[in-house]
Order: sequence, then structure tokens, then C-alpha cells
Amino acid sequence: MAYTTINKSTAHFNTKLYTGNGGTQNITGVGFKPDWVWIKSRGGVGSHNLFDAVRGVQKRIFTDLTSAEQTSATYLTAFGSDGFSLGNNGDVNGNNQTTVAWNWKSNGAGSSNTNGSLASTVSVNSTARFSIVKYLGNGNPATIGHGLGVVPKMIILKNLNTSDSWYVYHQGMGANAYMHINTTNGALSPSTNQFQATTPTNSVFYVGNAEGTGGNGRNMIAYCFADVKGYSKFGKYIGNGNADGTFVYTGFKPSWIMIKRTDAANQWIILNNKMSLYNNNTGDELYADSNAVQNSFTDGGADFLSNGFKLRGTNASVNVNNGSYIYMAFGQSIVGTNNIPATAR
Repeated sequence: MAYTTINKSTAHFNTKLYTGNGGTQNITGVGFKPDWVWIKSRGGVGSHNLFDAVRGVQKRIFTDLTSAEQTSATYLTAFGSDGFSLGNNGDVNGNNQTTVAWNWKSNGAGSSNTNGSLASTVSVNSTARFSIVKYLGNGNPATIGHGLGVVPKMIILKNLNTSDSWYVYHQGMGANAYMHINTTNGALSPSTNQFQATTPTNSVFYVGNAEGTGGNGRNMIAYCFADVKGYSKFGKYIGNGNADGTFVYTGFKPSWIMIKRTDAANQWIILNNKMSLYNNNTGDELYADSNAVQNSFTDGGADFLSNGFKLRGTNASVNVNNGSYIYMAFGQSIVGTNNIPATAR
């Protein structure tokens, strides 16, 4: 059995569904004070809006766009003890729009980290192995302290000052490859100018001289993740092109999964257990690279099982025969130290 030190996964990550009112409102019920909030309208066309405590409230970036950081009092206006407050922006609080917010706990505005050749500001949740890292590039290859204390398995990074793609490192692709979360492109290589084609260590990750990861005078934000037994997993799998699809073992019941094909162009698929309450997860995905409304697979989604997930169908974005995929997943342990088992839906 997969025991874990995290007995309550929703104390570190939680999904919150709400309906916008077109004005201002306080969203509660998250279960903790979030430090990273990712908001997407489900019922209307609108960008993915990302906010974090290190950059500060009222500042948003978008996974589906290359845009620089934007600041306004009409976006997320405060991080509360049990949620967050919203202004009247239609992307986050459109009138009568069904909306989803994915929330992660870190450690507030963060503190200085000097482990790398460039100083960074790091907000870290050491239990859940998640950190938010901000640093200033100098146009040269550099190392950046991430604060996790273990080797990151995935890093999602954005230049805040100029229009530029996102850059993604994932251990499932190896150190010499990278991807853009704002596009459908498959894995790109080499990553010399982006991540120095070098695997991160337990204290730093590597950036090159690319404008999007180390541009001179450019503020950067990075979201760093590592595996936690029974709570999070950042892995890879091969599709089988069958409705009785590939089973992916995570060691916990997933509550949120993002999947991306690496050997061809396909969308970044996001599934979670709040948008769909039952297996199969057909009809309930969003795309990190698109502003589209909540959509459905035409040939199958995925089952969330007690110890992983199983693809259902032959959609090329998740399960084409011999297709290569990476994923990030969060969820609930099979058995925590309190001996309470998780069950399939």
C-alpha cells in the first residue's frame, strides 16, 4: 500500500467551482489560504488566469497566451484565509459564468534564496514539494535556487516583462528537451539556451541565455514541482490506441491531471474530479493552451482509479498507439498515516 505523510491532500491542493456575478465577490471553501490560483471560465471563452503570492495580487499571466504580466484591480484582488476575492473581470468573474479555480498552497510572499548564481525569491511548501520562484535574468547561463530540497520533476516558467512563450521542463522528456504550455507543439530540442540541457539538482535549476528563461533584466516566475508519495506524480506513459486504454500508476487516486503528448502536436489536456463527478471523465476537460470553453472527448476520457488513472478511448491527445505522453497529477493517497483508504469513484 502507498502510505504517505500527507493525510489530507486538500490541505495543499484543491479545486473550487463557482459562478461569476459580474461584480465583485469572495470565493471561499478552498480549505486553506492559496498561494497559487489558476482560474478558467468553463462556460465562456476566456483565457487561463494565473495569480500567485510571490508576484502579488492583481497580477495575472495566461497559460494560453505569450502576453507579459498584466496588473489590474479587476482581477484577483486578495488571497483570503479560505479562498480569494475577485473583481469584475469577465475572465475570472463573468456574470453567470461557471468557473473553475485550481488552488495550491505554498508559503506566502516567499523569502530570499541564494543557492544559485542568481538570487531568487522562493515561496515553498516543503511538505507538498511545490515552490514558486521569482528571479531576474542577466542574459547569461545561470543557476536558480528553487527551495524544494529535492530534485524538481517539472518546472513551468514564464518571462513576465515581454511577450514570450512559456517554457516547460519535465523529467519525462529528459534534460535536453522542453515544451511551451501555450502551444500544442510537441517536445523541442536541444534545450541548451533554455535549461542548459542540464537536469536540476536538489537545490537549483539551470537556465540558459534565452529571452524566455534568462533574458537580461527580465523578471521570471517559475512553478516547481517534485513527486510526493501518495500525493503528486510527474511521469510519462506510452499510449496503446485502444478504448481499453493505458493504465498509469500514480500510487494515489487522482483529483487533477494534466496530460501532454510529446512526440506530436496535441493540446494540453486538463481533467479533474470536480468538473466530472463520475468515471469516465468524458465531457469535462479544459486545455491549458486554449481559451476554449469546457469541452469533451469524442472517443473517451479517463477513469480516476484508487491507484492511478486509465485512459478510455483513442483520442490522439491522450492515447494514440505508441504515442509518448507526459503528465502531472495531484490526488489523494491510497492509505495515509491515519490508515484511511482512498477508493475509486
